[in-house]
Amino acid sequence: MLYYFLALVIVVVDQWTKYLVVSRMELGESIPLLPGVFHLTSHRNMGAAFGILQNQRALFIIITIAVVIGIVVALYRIGRKQPRVSTALALVLGGAAGNFIDRLLTGQVVDFLDVTLINFPIFNIADMAITIGVALLLLDAFLDARRNRSEGEA
Repeated sequence: MLYYFLALVIVVVDQWTKYLVVSRMELGESIPLLPGVFHLTSHRNMGAAFGILQNQRALFIIITIAVVIGIVVALYRIGRKQPRVSTALALVLGGAAGNFIDRLLTGQVVDFLDVTLINFPIFNIADMAITIGVALLLLDAFLDARRNRSEGEA
């Protein structure tokens, strides 16, 4: 239950921040928080990460539904036995649900976090949660492989 709560918190924070951007900023408006480094920029994305696969709304909806079902099943099976994996899955679930809501309601995702220092694509809270969740899953896989290798040598 804790992991579903984490996913819900991510969805709420993601949707709240997106609401603030949509209701208080013009599309394309950019507010420098750290000039030349980090801005809030009101942007819409009709594609996936880095703007790929533009205008593929139905595809994203189908994929997200499949991912959400897979994560819910995995969380049910794993539960508290593997907290790092369950936390990672909860982050991905919350992020996927946050962007899913945007796509379902408007056909586009609201992005606003703009790292101008390195000209990185504009992103949002849901994207951050997905990225951190995937990084944790990769870390867990790396640590498992390393542990299995050291056990095999013993």
